[in-house]
Amino acid sequence: MRTVVTGAAGFIGSRLVRALNEAGITEILAVDNLENAAKVSNLAGLEIEDYMDKREFLARLTAGHFDGAIEVLLHQGACSDTMHPDGRYVMENNYQYTKALLDWAQEEEVPMLYASSAAVYGAGRVFTEERANERPLNVYGYSKFLFDQHVRRALASRTAQVVGLRYFNVYGPGEAHKGRMASVAYHAWRQFRAEGKVKLFVGSHGYADGEQRRDFIHVDDAVRVNLFFLEHRDLSGIFNCGTGRAQSFNALAAAVINTVRGTAHSAAELARAGLIEYVPFPPQLRERYQAFTEADLTRLRDAGYSGRFMPVEEGVAAYVRELEAA
Repeated sequence: MRTVVTGAAGFIGSRLVRALNEAGITEILAVDNLENAAKVSNLAGLEIEDYMDKREFLARLTAGHFDGAIEVLLHQGACSDTMHPDGRYVMENNYQYTKALLDWAQEEEVPMLYASSAAVYGAGRVFTEERANERPLNVYGYSKFLFDQHVRRALASRTAQVVGLRYFNVYGPGEAHKGRMASVAYHAWRQFRAEGKVKLFVGSHGYADGEQRRDFIHVDDAVRVNLFFLEHRDLSGIFNCGTGRAQSFNALAAAVINTVRGTAHSAAELARAGLIEYVPFPPQLRERYQAFTEADLTRLRDAGYSGRFMPVEEGVAAYVRELEAA
């Protein structure tokens, strides 16, 4: 029976396919939308059984063509553009499409793991998986929030595993095709290579220059969480997928610069040397900006996940070394 990975040519999806290959799994149906043809490079070195466009897949799935033929559904596909202007497209792609997959999976008793997002928390300061903490700031976050709500209502009567992973700020290999939606780490590396400096926002939201903080998680750590739930199909629910550690943009920029230069300077030293520059905070972002995120991992740890998460000093350094070697 096949393993289906949607968003398989994308960032997290392709790293998940890679991990499945390393575990000896190659009977994989890769589902994606290749209107952005640059994504195909993420699949080129991987072993899959077949590829299918996301629209054809949904049509064939709902028509019954895959009944009894799929072992597990790993739904990583989504429109991840937090500033996408077409709300109707985002809702159709992220909410309605995902609902149709879950309806089928429950009818066929097929486990389904899907990508949620820390965007559901908006500008909140508490990051536990509870409705009271969820106030999305854009239609992307709302699409993820609304499907999580749908899952919560379905959990009590589920026929198979359902797991939603709320990814925090994921970075790592395979994201170049995302353009402006690629991670801060990727853009910092490109900027340093192009301009010899990394630009960060001046202080805002009560934070000093560059001290806004996010929970940055390496893509391979996020993939390992997926694999844990694949191995424990008795577990269901919605879980944060971050490191549990908020780190500053200064720390991330320092990790990028120090890795490129082979140094070990602090962000303050790099700023004094002109290698970190602080630029004005865009007024239009002020009310829609997450100045702080930090995953509460209590629920994930209680489920039995004991894996270690790389801090940015380690994870970003490893990522930059891969970028430099490419």
